[in-house]
Amino acid sequence: MTNKQILSSVKDRQLVEKRRQQIIKAAITLFKQKGFHRTTTREIAKQSGFSIGTLYEYIRTKEDILFLVCDSIYEQVKRRLEEVIQLQASTEDTLSHVVRAYFELIDDMQDEVVVMYQEVKSLKKESRDYVLQKEREMVDMFKAMLYKYLPYKISEVDAELVANNIFVQGQMWGFRRWMLQKQFTLETYIERQLYYLRKALAVKVP
Repeated sequence: MTNKQILSSVKDRQLVEKRRQQIIKAAITLFKQKGFHRTTTREIAKQSGFSIGTLYEYIRTKEDILFLVCDSIYEQVKRRLEEVIQLQASTEDTLSHVVRAYFELIDDMQDEVVVMYQEVKSLKKESRDYVLQKEREMVDMFKAMLYKYLPYKISEVDAELVANNIFVQGQMWGFRRWMLQKQFTLETYIERQLYYLRKALAVKVP
């Protein structure tokens, strides 16, 4: 299932996207406060600013809303990283710029990220597999940058591990910011993580 495969009785795609963004924003607020299962579609409709009847013109089930939340997060991450890549010259520093942008985005979207990982288990298998594939695509973006921007050839095993490390370090800030902020600002967290990343990649691994 993809975003476009969620049924809507409204044919205007721009209006569908606008309303679904309102629904996503409202759902994130409520899921964070009450959790997915304790939140009703009527509450989501009210938080979105329209009636329950209007809500059902754009989605069919509460699970559709959770899917839209998860899909929206990964699309925003992908779009932000692609924008940074396009703006940067093709140098080794591009990797640092992209990692920085990723960490900053996770900071901006902390509520969304926490909600997604808390509630993704509530999705049906098909939808859950789609969301996990999106995560795989994010890791693959980092992996591709390692192949492209490092001044030496990195092995597939090492590229896979480093790409996953970058991904998880961003998620760690999202999940443990409440603790990490006692010792780090976002800027110092990024700088230290980039320091260790550069140090690890400075020497070619045999």
